[in-house]
Amino acid sequence: MNSAGPAPVLRVTGLQVSYGPANRSTDAVRGLDFELYPGEVLAVVGESGSGKSQTALALLGLLGPGARRRGSMLLEEQSLDELDEAGWTRVRGRRIGLVSQDPGQALNPYLSIGKQMLEMLRSHQGLRGGEASGQAESMLRAVGLTDAPVLLGKYPHELSGGMQQRVVMALALLGKPVVLVADEPTTALDVTTQSQVLALIATLARQSGTAVLLITHDLAVVRGVADRVLVMYGGRVLEQGRTEELFAAAVHPYTAGLMACAPGLDSTPGSALPSLQGQAPGAGDWPQGCPFHPRCPRRLEKCETSMPALEQISASHWRACFNPEAE
Repeated sequence: MNSAGPAPVLRVTGLQVSYGPANRSTDAVRGLDFELYPGEVLAVVGESGSGKSQTALALLGLLGPGARRRGSMLLEEQSLDELDEAGWTRVRGRRIGLVSQDPGQALNPYLSIGKQMLEMLRSHQGLRGGEASGQAESMLRAVGLTDAPVLLGKYPHELSGGMQQRVVMALALLGKPVVLVADEPTTALDVTTQSQVLALIATLARQSGTAVLLITHDLAVVRGVADRVLVMYGGRVLEQGRTEELFAAAVHPYTAGLMACAPGLDSTPGSALPSLQGQAPGAGDWPQGCPFHPRCPRRLEKCETSMPALEQISASHWRACFNPEAE
């Protein structure tokens, strides 16, 4: 939802992901709209079960065989809606890269780092020999790994978790994708390494022009990394906007609640941290009306029966709430 500047590299309109028979289907994503622009980091935030990872799988053509997807997905004006498996194979890795949450599973334990990188270059760019090795070493250095020639000969188990995740990022970027999907990329890492990997993602996006869709359950990790934030709950978008504006003036009670749960530097040691009451429902258990209303301290009677529309409240800020926080 950006009216000025460059054209989006990815435009998603009315995305719905459902499972099960059509007459009693389970909806995991319900009418998702967003745009992604060159060189920006868009963070998709929400608790487990909010629809974040199903959105990522839809963008990569990796939904399960029982899934039904509706809506429109345009990648640089190419429709992804009717691609067959051969078409998705040409898109994945080459135009849309993936950094998953578990680098240990993303890397083949039986192949050296070099063999995996050279295979990626051969498959997507047709490169072999010295030219491929040179590009592999250059990409390892780009993601902050020194002594690249030695690393190419190592196996995944010989690297730390942080180094493995950087290798996964290098592999994802070798295809020179226009969009990089980073699905919970710091879940398996310690706090210090998390911040390093997130900073690296932001730096690479700005340097290469690659657009990044950063999926995370932790709103605190996106500050200083993401350009915009999209908050999901119950398969829907409840709030979205520029990062600095969202953190300064979150108006949806769910967003405000997530922010309140993050410990601050002024927290009293030993004191209880704020928490959102209740549990997030799973897909298929969404209540009628606004999906957050059973947990919402500001709910109105109509919240129980009607879903508020996503309304624009500033040039870059949108929210779906009948009774928002003070704007």
